[in-house]
Amino acid sequence: MASINYRHFTIGVEEEYFVIDPKTRELTSHDQKIVHEGHKIIKDKVKAEMHQAVVEVGTDICKDIEEAYKDVATLRGTIAQIAGDLGFAMGASGTHPFSHWNNQLITDHVRYHQIVNELQEAARSNLIFGLHVHVGMEDRNIALHIANSARYFLPHIFALSTNSPFWEGRITGYKSFRTKVFDKFPRTGIPDYFESIEAYDNYVNLLIKTNCIDNAKKIWWDLRVHPFFNTVEFRICDVPMTVAETITIAALFQALCAKLYKLRMQNLNFIIYQRALVNENKWRAGRYGIDGSLIDFGKETEVNTRLLIYELLDFVDDVVDELASRYMINNVHKMLENGTGADRQIKVFEETNSLVSVVDYINSQFLVP
Repeated sequence: MASINYRHFTIGVEEEYFVIDPKTRELTSHDQKIVHEGHKIIKDKVKAEMHQAVVEVGTDICKDIEEAYKDVATLRGTIAQIAGDLGFAMGASGTHPFSHWNNQLITDHVRYHQIVNELQEAARSNLIFGLHVHVGMEDRNIALHIANSARYFLPHIFALSTNSPFWEGRITGYKSFRTKVFDKFPRTGIPDYFESIEAYDNYVNLLIKTNCIDNAKKIWWDLRVHPFFNTVEFRICDVPMTVAETITIAALFQALCAKLYKLRMQNLNFIIYQRALVNENKWRAGRYGIDGSLIDFGKETEVNTRLLIYELLDFVDDVVDELASRYMINNVHKMLENGTGADRQIKVFEETNSLVSVVDYINSQFLVP
């Protein structure tokens, strides 16, 4: 068989960070000062978000994982420096351990006002921080094919990213409570299977025609064919605590897309499972992280989540060298050994009985390479 070109599987990474008052460790409004100063250095790679305690960054289109790693590290370093100069601190966690959303200001922007007006308290309480990974596609037909197949693996990679065990000062019992907060929004969660890109476009156009949405960016699924770019966008993950965790997860998503593409080029396909079944695994991943079990639908049995993650590594193994990402993919072993961000947050809390100490720990990990 002729060799497969994987060059179009470019990477784009978006991260949402929280802004901390260094004295109280509470979330605080930075009044867009971090964004304004950031524009002078990194241009439009830094953006405001709906809540004023949030800063969003996005990389360039990166040709490989190494480029993405350098870009994310530089973005975190730049934002941390600007925040420090302005008297703030930064952190990366799916939720803040104890700040209450009710005390946080909404950014003065027409789009955010529209969302709050429509979704009311569901929007105002949506004080969460995620990771979005874009993987480039050669066209939208391939993008949809890969999105349909990749849905099955979302819970496996999500489990690795879990990093939000606390909410409003309480230990929630979930490794990712962020996803439970976001569930209040419409058009979230695991997407349905679409038989063609035309069927997907018809769905989007129907929602626009009937005033459910004004554009396809208000489809907030865990995975979507991007409405404007030739990418598949993975949106299920909590923002990870460290640069290496973020890039490891990005590398996994890229490798998964490349593997599914390789199967397609060999006229092979991965089994398509119902949304309802994948949702069972998503719930387990959010509740237990890497320490629970997921359902192996092929075998119709529960399997240790760590074992399934190792199986995922085996599944993508034949493409990672061509993507030049093995060194980051290998970091999964370290993540399984050291625990997810949620596991480490809980450990700090159990040792100190202090959520302030948890915030300090999150802050201390922000620039860890």
